[in-house]
Amino acid sequence: MKGIEVAVRHDALLGEGPTWDPAAERLLWVDILRSRVHTYAPATGRRTVMATDQHVGAAKPRVDGGIVVNLRNGVGLYDSDGAFRWLRRDPVPGRRANDAAVAPDGSLWTGTMRYDEAPGGGTLTRITPDGTATTVLADVAVSNGTGWSPDGRRMYYIDSPTRRIDVFDLRPDDPLPVNRRPLAVVEDGAGYPDGLTVDAAGCVWVALWDGAAVRRYTPEGVLDRVVELPVRRPTACAFGGSGLTDLYVTSARKGQAAPHPLSGSLLVLPGAGQGVTQPAFAG
Repeated sequence: MKGIEVAVRHDALLGEGPTWDPAAERLLWVDILRSRVHTYAPATGRRTVMATDQHVGAAKPRVDGGIVVNLRNGVGLYDSDGAFRWLRRDPVPGRRANDAAVAPDGSLWTGTMRYDEAPGGGTLTRITPDGTATTVLADVAVSNGTGWSPDGRRMYYIDSPTRRIDVFDLRPDDPLPVNRRPLAVVEDGAGYPDGLTVDAAGCVWVALWDGAAVRRYTPEGVLDRVVELPVRRPTACAFGGSGLTDLYVTSARKGQAAPHPLSGSLLVLPGAGQGVTQPAFAG
């Protein structure tokens, strides 16, 4: 395994949500507070940047092309030609979108939070392709990483201020998780768990905000790998590239008087492990 490299040198205020799009062979990621959706194709180095009309918490590929975006006032769809339409509007004063993930069944799980990060001000919601919304968690502070085990029997979730990576059980023919409990707790002084991804072995990789590291936990909750980073505020991670073996990490400059020169950049750890192909949103 090589050391950390710079995939895209950038000054994102709040880079987030790396997601590999296998159909386009590119990585999607966002700068939430600058309302930008970025793409990066590692094979060619090609980059694009698209502005959104609102703060954008996440952008994910859609089955038939285009992207679905978790916006301040709800969930929207961009077609391949750039045309936009709302899938579901749900504006709440003082609240914005944050991380999101696509479940194995093609539904979108969207997180929200208050700008002031007040406890209980955020939610985790399941959105189906027709726009139907089901509230999964209604008392979240900072909704962040969400992911599913390769065998479909577990879901992982992070509400950052709790310092926990939580695990739920999943039952056959029921998309909603049950039996929430801690998988692992990040100790004081090590940062706050933020975005996550699950690898082919079922291990959970977590970016640590204010922790300058990405950690990997086994399905039993044992910490078995730590990747130290030059940036203080990594935000999320995802496997991408040819063979899904490279770990991409987004980062933020927000809230730092003297950020590291690479803060806000998209970093990559080549050969970090083996990822799993993530589903596209079915809408």
